[in-house]
Amino acid sequence: MPAVKKSPVKLAAADGWGPWRCTIRSVKISTAMLEETLRGGQAFRWHRVKGGEDEAAVWQGVWGECVARVRADSEGMMEWTCPVALANTVAPEVEDYFATEVDFEKLSDDLPWRTDAGLAERMQRWRGLRLLRQPLGETLLAFICSSAKQIPHIAQICEKMAARFGETIWADVHALPSWPRLAENDEKDLRACGLGYRAAFIHQTARRLQQEPHWESKIKNADYAEAHAWLAELPGVGPKIADCVLLFGAAKYEAFPVDTWILQAMAERYELRGWRPAQVAQFGRAHFGPLAGLAQQYLFSGARKEKK
Repeated sequence: MPAVKKSPVKLAAADGWGPWRCTIRSVKISTAMLEETLRGGQAFRWHRVKGGEDEAAVWQGVWGECVARVRADSEGMMEWTCPVALANTVAPEVEDYFATEVDFEKLSDDLPWRTDAGLAERMQRWRGLRLLRQPLGETLLAFICSSAKQIPHIAQICEKMAARFGETIWADVHALPSWPRLAENDEKDLRACGLGYRAAFIHQTARRLQQEPHWESKIKNADYAEAHAWLAELPGVGPKIADCVLLFGAAKYEAFPVDTWILQAMAERYELRGWRPAQVAQFGRAHFGPLAGLAQQYLFSGARKEKK
């Protein structure tokens, strides 16, 4: 087994933050693709903290017990930093969160772009886009909150839940509450976070997961169809949310989430007008194959930007 190279130390950060470091497995990414990866609907706890016209844009995010900042350096390589006090926690987790062992550009070559001009165009435009590998429990929670909400609203709800129910990680940053912690609270407490009708779903799901203490390993070890069916039985989890959880929290790349953006994109580019979401999802998995979820991200990002 080849020796793992150490992360080279870059410029030091300030205000209790450690030095900037490249990931162990070097990840090449542009500032635009890093922003789309972090703020394009995969995750909801990243925000831009600085970076003007002449500065590298920096994003700060939270997952699990980790707080980190990331940016693309002048050579287009992703680098990260974290609070000095959390260095031992974040260092081994950041590689997994960003799935640095996966070469998504190489993986994309297995998509049917050679016979699909529309996909080829999107892949070229969004070259460098990555899929995150987030904590499964957090991904489930965030996407139950996502029902009928825009990305900024979902982010606000997540922050309110973290502040009200989560453990302090560092300074004034809190973790999202665990499902056992959520099970200790009633629906009224959850509604105080602006969840609306979603509070009932989260309350009921928390109680359900109490009876399945090993549900995360069950999902990760199951095949796509079995995992999807199990998740879709949870309160507030429909086919689209189940696919999002599997794609962004369990790295099951055959998942093909279908929302309004994807319905529009598939209707326009593949003439699937009038098709139901379940039919579009089935078509996506059949047409794009085992990497359907990766194709979905290219289409999703393109649809959002084009409409804006």
